[in-house]
Amino acid sequence: MSRICELTGKGRQVGHNVSHANNKTKRTFLPNLQNVTLISEALDKGVRLRVSTHGLRSVEHVGGLDNWLTKTSDTELSLRARRLKREVAKKLAGTAA
Repeated sequence: MSRICELTGKGRQVGHNVSHANNKTKRTFLPNLQNVTLISEALDKGVRLRVSTHGLRSVEHVGGLDNWLTKTSDTELSLRARRLKREVAKKLAGTAA
């Protein structure tokens, strides 16, 4: 399983460890991923996702999972999140009609 946030697309970054003697060796910086269950109000169920803590704060700031999915472009989302976005959009369109 790759270490990529399913909502924000945040992945690993590459950099250097720098010693006191200024020797540089390659290293990776991994995102702080958490397995969380986010509640979808439109679907009335919980959805398990692997999300970075930054992404989790962003979802809470926007007002929940449904708002986040409707405002985010499909290019940033994982396949599971895109399918979830379609489900939420159908449900919201069905209740509005």
